[in-house]
Amino acid sequence: MSQGDERGYGGNEPGGHPDDAYSTLGGTRQTRTRLPDGDEGDGYGRRPARNSRSLIMVVGVVVLLVAAIAFANQGGGGASGGGSEKKPEAAGAGPTAATGTKPVQGKNGTIASGFAHDEQGAQSAAANYAVALGSDGMFNKAQRHDIVQSIADTSRVNDLQAGFDADYSEQFAAQIGLSADGSAPPGATFVNRTLPAGTKVKSYSAGTAQVDVWCSGLFGLTGDQSTKPVTNGWFTVSMTLKWDGTDWKVLETGQKEGPTPVTGDNPVSGSDEIADAVEQFGGFTYAR
Repeated sequence: MSQGDERGYGGNEPGGHPDDAYSTLGGTRQTRTRLPDGDEGDGYGRRPARNSRSLIMVVGVVVLLVAAIAFANQGGGGASGGGSEKKPEAAGAGPTAATGTKPVQGKNGTIASGFAHDEQGAQSAAANYAVALGSDGMFNKAQRHDIVQSIADTSRVNDLQAGFDADYSEQFAAQIGLSADGSAPPGATFVNRTLPAGTKVKSYSAGTAQVDVWCSGLFGLTGDQSTKPVTNGWFTVSMTLKWDGTDWKVLETGQKEGPTPVTGDNPVSGSDEIADAVEQFGGFTYAR
């Protein structure tokens, strides 16, 4: 069974070389300057006239250096205020760059809520809902119902809940190696985590939005005896959202595999290291 199927979305429609001899500190190609005769002065205690030109050159270099530092500081955008702060309209220069919209502040249980009534808000909602629907809580009936009731439109709660109950059945949990309540066997840790990589609006109106969420995911059981070791995969979650007057809510969900990048050559971590990482590294609230 593919990782996407295991998550259950599909059933609910959603320069130089080391031997170079050059050195400024005594190497064979060190630069030397030969001073001309008569550099001692003109008998009146004054330095030769050419040194005034040198002074002008030094002053010029200092002026250029100060100008360069000032120019570089203009892009710092520090907290000191003034004209160096970035304007909101300059944010989000690329399709995958974070925009200027502030992350949502509200929470409905453990799930973010109170998203903006615009395309960015719909994308933020879809990303956070994908995380909730791709979590280990979906394997526990009570937690699953809480998740669905928190994110689904009232007109679709019963249908979505029935569909997810069928997907996350006790028989399916047993196939993975979980107990009926979704808990892992002693000495093991169950991992089911969804990590959004980006969002895309397929269609948008004031009342509804269709959003795709490109995700990476972790799924499986840690432990030396596990027959379902933790693996990672890539998939796209599709969501149809409805604006209910106060927030974006889910009408339909679906999932397909990919886009999947080439697997890297990182060495595989041990089961204990994966279990520790899952317990120690918390998740995020996502905002477009």
